[in-house]
Amino acid sequence: MSQLNIAVFVGSLRAASINLRLARALEKLVPEGIAFQYASLGDVPLYNQDHEMDMPAPAATIKQLVADADGLLFVTPEHNRSIPAALKNAIDWGSRPWGQNSWTGKAGGIVGASPSAAGTGMAQQHLRNILAAEGVNIFTVPEVFLQYKEGLIDDDYQITNEGTRQFLQGWLEGYVAWINKFKN
Repeated sequence: MSQLNIAVFVGSLRAASINLRLARALEKLVPEGIAFQYASLGDVPLYNQDHEMDMPAPAATIKQLVADADGLLFVTPEHNRSIPAALKNAIDWGSRPWGQNSWTGKAGGIVGASPSAAGTGMAQQHLRNILAAEGVNIFTVPEVFLQYKEGLIDDDYQITNEGTRQFLQGWLEGYVAWINKFKN
């Protein structure tokens, strides 16, 4: 298997984000030959069509990250029953200008963690709808709505619950196969 590059979009901007912890834990579970490249969402200005032809550097960096990626991994919390604004903003920039949509044809996966028993189900549904409109081929089964409890992921980003680790390992195996199905 050749090197796979996965662009990772963590929806939370918090330094202590549980979704960033989840992304780092997933990174430890992927097989050799897979590289995670993390998008920086916090410095991307709000989308403004007036600036899409002279795109701000942080937005252009997002577009290039997507263009260079074999797969896209979205690790998102749920904000008010939807996705975080920073994540939606990155998607908007990546889809512009008209005719230069960076998302089209890419293989994507969505996971998320929340202290809530409902996980991030509503946010993930909204994100699937948005990404489908942009032409992303989303890996949908199984869905990962992880209830995060203190200690689930240790300070070395190891998943401490064996059942959760095995479930996420299986999800990753399916996701990598999905990426290879759509890889250019």
